[in-house]
Amino acid sequence: MGLDALKRSLWVFHLNTGSCNGCDIEIIAALTPRYDVERFGIKLVGTPRHADVLLITGPVTRKMKKRLLRVYEQVPEPKVVVVVGNCGSTGGVFYESYNLVGPVDKLIPVDVYVPGCPPRPEAIIAGIAKAWEKLERMREKNER
Repeated sequence: MGLDALKRSLWVFHLNTGSCNGCDIEIIAALTPRYDVERFGIKLVGTPRHADVLLITGPVTRKMKKRLLRVYEQVPEPKVVVVVGNCGSTGGVFYESYNLVGPVDKLIPVDVYVPGCPPRPEAIIAGIAKAWEKLERMREKNER
């Protein structure tokens, strides 16, 4: 499926669960005029209740565990989870920290991983495109 076959725009809620903010800066870079993801219909939203995609950066700290679970529950079905950066996938450089409860996939299901420390905006956009395709397949399955 090409991106031209997508039926609607994609609303993304971003949640930082304890990162160093390197990945967050790259996500913001994807919104700047150089990359301009909004021209494809990808839009950051201020509440998980409006989101199609949950975009997570960082390993999960003890204080963020309950918040992550609550935000995940608030995203309506069908939903897709994207983890940006090595820290959310493996714990990254913080993997031995006493304050971590682990990578994101120990707590909630993850659909797409975007590796890197930090990943480039192009990689983040490619990960969002994969999530978008998966979301469209899920919607088609639900409509049948």
